[in-house]
Formats: sequence, structure tokens, C-alpha cells
Amino acid sequence: MVVPPRATAVPSETAESAPTRRDHHLQCIAEHGRMGWQKRSGYNTRARAEAAISRYKRVIGDGLRSRRDERRATEVDVGVYALNRMLELGRPISVRIA
Repeated sequence: MVVPPRATAVPSETAESAPTRRDHHLQCIAEHGRMGWQKRSGYNTRARAEAAISRYKRVIGDGLRSRRDERRATEVDVGVYALNRMLELGRPISVRIA
């Protein structure tokens, strides 16, 4: 799991001799900036996945009602289709004029 360090975070005392994972992230932020760190660490992908799961749980619900695996898979497929349809209806259609 990749959690962004706070903006005021400082490296640990052992950052020079035995850097932790957090120290590596802080060093990457110092070298490439926060946006560069997000691309390199995969944070953007994780954030998008979490947002999609959150949307699914808010609209469809956080529990499955079926008990058998085949029916659960079908239930998830129907929920994803419904959510994608709602997102498609709310997305503007852009057309270049000139």
C-alpha cells in the first residue's frame, strides 16, 4: 500500500545508513516532485481504483446478496454495468467546432 507522506515529513534518523520505504518515498518526492512521485509509485492507479470501488459501494451497496459464486459474479457484472451506464449518461459529449 502506498500512502503519501505529509508535506511536512522529514526523513528518519537512519535514512543515510538504513533507509526505510518511507525514506525512499521522501527522497523520490524531493528529486521528482510530488506529481512525479505519484506516477513512479503507482499512487494514481491506486487512487483511481479506490474511487471506483467507493462509487460502486455508494450506489450498489457494500455487500453481495447472493450466496453462490456464479450468482455473485453475475451480481457484480450487473452492478458494474449499471454504474458504467450511469457514468456514461452523466459524461458530457464534447465536439470540436473549429
